[in-house]
Amino acid sequence: MPEMDGFEATQLIRAKEKTSGAHLTIIALTAHAMKGDEERCLACGMDGYVTKPIKVEELFSVMENATPGLFRASDTKDRLSQRPETPAHKG
Repeated sequence: MPEMDGFEATQLIRAKEKTSGAHLTIIALTAHAMKGDEERCLACGMDGYVTKPIKVEELFSVMENATPGLFRASDTKDRLSQRPETPAHKG
């Protein structure tokens, strides 16, 4: 991001949440995963971490763990059986 990265954005969002009492779910999504990235993302306040190429089952799992009750189990199974794995974007 040109003005700030995801770590800075997360820290600003979390700081604002302290006064509002709200919580926005933040999941890191990266194509260039390096050792320690997931721990760094979680340590700065992100709720989950997903790498590209995206695996739909993994994405749903991280979303459900970060936001319990987001999906009903039957909905998730239906979605997974109907959608092919998303290929990596080339461009």
